[in-house]
Amino acid sequence: MAVSSAYPVQLDIDSPLEVARWRPLVQWFLAIPHLIVLSVMNGVLEVLAFVSFFAILFTGNIPAGIFDFMATILRYQWRVYSYSGFLREPYPPFDFTSSNLDPGVDPARFSIERPEHLSRGLIFVKWLLLIPQFIVLMLLFIAVFFVYIAAFFAVLFTGRWPEGMRNFVIGAFRWSIRASAYLFLMTDQYPPFSLEP
Repeated sequence: MAVSSAYPVQLDIDSPLEVARWRPLVQWFLAIPHLIVLSVMNGVLEVLAFVSFFAILFTGNIPAGIFDFMATILRYQWRVYSYSGFLREPYPPFDFTSSNLDPGVDPARFSIERPEHLSRGLIFVKWLLLIPQFIVLMLLFIAVFFVYIAAFFAVLFTGRWPEGMRNFVIGAFRWSIRASAYLFLMTDQYPPFSLEP
């Protein structure tokens, strides 16, 4: 998946609205092995962000290998969340191929453009600049919780996600992961207050 020039972090899913009716009942359970691995990977991401802080401070950039692996963790995060949230049916692979661009092997896609240079000054204040984002995201994910309850019953009875609800949930995850990429110092472009791609 090529990264659009609109924003350097792109997230989407290529999956039909139809989902087997039984999936909302057990898909979260089937995702437990992935959720365990993801909790470890999130710890690794935090360590890599700490290392990246000093790399940016001294060189103005994140080494390509570290950047690509951080992108891989965020991609895996999206794959796991999209599966456990019954947004798609195929079981996500335990794939940790290190790349900033999505290899296209899974319906849940995530790519991030590797910047040529990152600001040494912004690394000290990015977390502070994200406070308005986190306030809005907290309110947004309260809404996502209620949308998921409605979608649970919609899929259970109709075997289909209501398109507007699904787009809202995907948009909320898009916004959240873009804010995470900014927090983890992977981009200097402030994330838009938007659910759109």
